[in-house]
Amino acid sequence: MHEQKWFSAAELAAMNLPGMPATKQGVQARIDQENWMLPDQEGQTWRRRQGHGGGFEFTSYHLPFQARVAFELHVQREADPALAAEASGQREREDLWRKYDALPDRLKERARKALRALHAVEGLVASGTRKTTALTVVAHVQKVGRNTINNWYRDVRGLNRCDWLAGLAPHYGARAGDVAECPKEAWDILVADYLRLEAPGFAACYRRLQAVAQQRGWTLPSSKALLNRMKQYPQELLVLAREGEEKLKQMYPAQKRDHAVFDALEAVNSDGHKFDVFVRWPVGNGEQIVRPVLIGFQDVYSGKILSWRVDMSENKEAVRLAFGDLVERYGIPKHCFLDNGRNFASKWLTGGVPNRYRFKVREEEPMGILPQLGVQVHWAQPYSGRSKPIERAWRDLAQDLAKHPRFAGAYTGNTPMAKPENYGSKAVPLDVFIEVISEGVREHNARVGRRSDVCQGRYSFDQVFEASYVRVPITRATDEQRRLWLMPAEALTISRRDGAIEIEGNRFWAEFLQQHRGEKAVVRLDPENLHGEVYVYRMDGTYLGAARCIEKVGFMDKAAAQRHSRAFKAHAKATRDLAQAAKRLSDEDLAQVFTELPQQDDEPLDAKIVRPLRPASGGTPVMRGNAAVALADDEDDPLEKYNHLVRSERQRFRVVGDDE
Repeated sequence: MHEQKWFSAAELAAMNLPGMPATKQGVQARIDQENWMLPDQEGQTWRRRQGHGGGFEFTSYHLPFQARVAFELHVQREADPALAAEASGQREREDLWRKYDALPDRLKERARKALRALHAVEGLVASGTRKTTALTVVAHVQKVGRNTINNWYRDVRGLNRCDWLAGLAPHYGARAGDVAECPKEAWDILVADYLRLEAPGFAACYRRLQAVAQQRGWTLPSSKALLNRMKQYPQELLVLAREGEEKLKQMYPAQKRDHAVFDALEAVNSDGHKFDVFVRWPVGNGEQIVRPVLIGFQDVYSGKILSWRVDMSENKEAVRLAFGDLVERYGIPKHCFLDNGRNFASKWLTGGVPNRYRFKVREEEPMGILPQLGVQVHWAQPYSGRSKPIERAWRDLAQDLAKHPRFAGAYTGNTPMAKPENYGSKAVPLDVFIEVISEGVREHNARVGRRSDVCQGRYSFDQVFEASYVRVPITRATDEQRRLWLMPAEALTISRRDGAIEIEGNRFWAEFLQQHRGEKAVVRLDPENLHGEVYVYRMDGTYLGAARCIEKVGFMDKAAAQRHSRAFKAHAKATRDLAQAAKRLSDEDLAQVFTELPQQDDEPLDAKIVRPLRPASGGTPVMRGNAAVALADDEDDPLEKYNHLVRSERQRFRVVGDDE
């Protein structure tokens, strides 16, 4: 075990250890930052330096692992002088060639010219020519002075001939004392001012620093010297500090991903693109000028755009319908790479899958369409176009279609500063916009010579997709699954009169709706095909059936009237047949059933309460027990009249109470 070695901050900097600063100031800052000089470790990891100058010395205890390894190797070389000399020579050769390699070709050519001159002199001397004569001849031919060649010999003195070229290369450097030392605090102020996202000019930063230096009595180097020192920082550091992380990301090479690991329809990706075109979008009875959004799904393997929808904005319904078009035409994919936006992360589409808005899945959350179909969802990195291959397709479409001749005057420019001269002079109709987009997508898929790793510069997206699609198993959606991606219109009331459902001015009807008149229902439909069928569900989710659209006809359309009449007659006949099958007894048979029932005599009912008689002429009612009569206001004996009335009416009034 070798003796413990102690080194000062300057000596540690001179070792140029990996992971450690190469200047004394940098090492001292590291010592202060990491608190190497703990009081309880004095004499173990640090000590006061003895002798002239004082200061402190340290061991390798606080060094990083790689720096500690290099430190130990340095100690071993110092212990073995021969090994140290060899290592030192090797290090000098490496430094010499490193400096030569960093020179521009102009200076390298000067070194090669000097080397050719020395080789010529050496060749003449080897053939028997005196060296002075050889120097004179070569200097005359090369048109340089003899002293210049002698200086070249001085530069390569002590070097192997294999290192002469690097030794002859010019190495310029400022002489000590030519550059004023910049105060550390001043340099920190300049760096903090210059390395800001506002990206101020260096001249302005230097002027502000001069004002501070004048106040504090500092002597500053020249602006050029400080700028050169600033440029010694790594370029990526300057870009990050002055332009932001997004620019730094662009400096880093993008990841090259192999699309050939998939088959056709095995993986798809989706995103939306807002077109730079003004379009007249029908809204109610009028129109609205909008910039439509295109929602598309692209096959990852081939790059083919499989389905797309256009809407006024990027919304979950357009995403769901575009995915439905994909499944309806091609089948169910296994993987889907989605943008992490709100519309793609909607619970109706991806419910049950964690995303950056919903890291935990709630139990009461409904399961989305993709999980129900068994599609594995992958979320793209937010605000990263590199994560979604479809972004490349949108760039092509934006360049080719947004500036289409049929959109002349409607193009808005891709930035507010790039507006064309005829900005806002026109807005194209929606049907024209959709027609151009359809043609553009077909041409995009069919263009031959794509340079992707799958197309190899010879094929189109369509060709490579079809070649793979025919040889892989495809999962098709059932009728029940197809209804999942249709847009639900909730809480619609079925007409009480005829069982029809009205949506956006269109009426839908089917025979089964007669059984649910007046009830609330959920209707799933394609909003872009309101003349097709809609699918009706109860409010609890039970499927009832499909209802067809009842289109309006002309007032004098006789053929349509005849068709409607025939349909009603068929419906009525079917209903009569159904009624006849259900009603097995005739009206006469039903009457006979009730005629044969035995007749029963009514028994008199006992009265429990009798209302008192109230004569119209007035009088005073007399109450006895539960019976009451009115006494006439005349000359007869009231008691006798009462008894007479009771006896005459005993059969009609059975009074429960006291005896007479």
